Amino acid sequence: MSMSGSSRQSGASSPGRSSGSGGSGRGGGAGRGGAGRGGAGRGSGAGRGGPGSVAGKRTTPSGRRSPERGVQAGPRPGTIRAWGVEAELAPVRQVSPELNFGPDDDDDDDFGPGGERDSLVDVPGGVRLQKVLAAAGIGSRRACEEMIGEGRIEVDGEIVRRFGARVDPEHQIIRVDGRRIAASEKLVYVALNKPPGVVTTMADERGRKTIADLLGDRAERLFHVGRLDYETEGLMLLMNDGELAHRLSHPRFGVLKTYLADISAPFPRDLGRQLMSGIELDDGVASADRFRVVERAGARALVEVTLHEGRKHIVRRMFAAVGYPVSRLVRTEVGPVALGSLRSGATRRLSSKEVGDLYAAVGL
Repeated sequence: MSMSGSSRQSGASSPGRSSGSGGSGRGGGAGRGGAGRGGAGRGSGAGRGGPGSVAGKRTTPSGRRSPERGVQAGPRPGTIRAWGVEAELAPVRQVSPELNFGPDDDDDDDFGPGGERDSLVDVPGGVRLQKVLAAAGIGSRRACEEMIGEGRIEVDGEIVRRFGARVDPEHQIIRVDGRRIAASEKLVYVALNKPPGVVTTMADERGRKTIADLLGDRAERLFHVGRLDYETEGLMLLMNDGELAHRLSHPRFGVLKTYLADISAPFPRDLGRQLMSGIELDDGVASADRFRVVERAGARALVEVTLHEGRKHIVRRMFAAVGYPVSRLVRTEVGPVALGSLRSGATRRLSSKEVGDLYAAVGL
């Protein structure tokens, strides 16, 4: 006779299916997970899980519970449980409904590091200040944010501490550490190493080569800062910033220009003193600000002269007046900008520092 029959007669177990996860099942077996009907059950462990099951949850073969999958609410308020690990949720940040977030606002804070808010009025539709600074070559956006937080940036004379301040780079004056920067992307500042035999104009009636031939096709109309005569070579500045170009060219602002001149030797020891004391020319007295001898070689000498004069052929006329005409003349500096290693006939964009130094040199 089967165990099932014996079970029903003796009443040793509850009738029907197993009671609970470990009770006697039909025919005395240990539930569905026990010995099964009439002997070998569907599984030998407790409950539905069979071996490798604890309290009805699946475990690894070693008996340990496998990690839970997915994200669930934690046992305590403000917590979650993911993959068997309990973690606290970050506190909810309250955002003012007055803040108007645009498409590029998602990674920037609207306040400074200490929560400061300045009184600068945001320009509707303006550009974020750190973006303007980065576009001007001041540094990366993060570096510019640090400068804003340190109080090193001014807009229209006011220190700005908000990372999200919106400005108009076309009309507002922005300064970094007290130095104005070229914030507008429309402004262009170029250095040119003019070769000899080139006219300082954009067109020439006689068909001679002009600086326009060296600049190539440009959409901007560039103003040149001062002229260099046909045979004089060296540094020229060109820009579409009319106010800055005017001030750099006007003698009232005293922007110094430095030249290397090749003259005959020997010359009197007091040549420099004569030039700095003033030389009488047909259009008035002209004087040098500095003079030094760079090199002497046989019958020639290379001298450096610095002056703020801007009259036509001024350097050549001064040396000719003292009896030492110039055979070659090269302009090496205009204010804080130097010719450097720029090759003859080539151009380069001025750096943001150079433009800032030019602004400072003329009081802008």
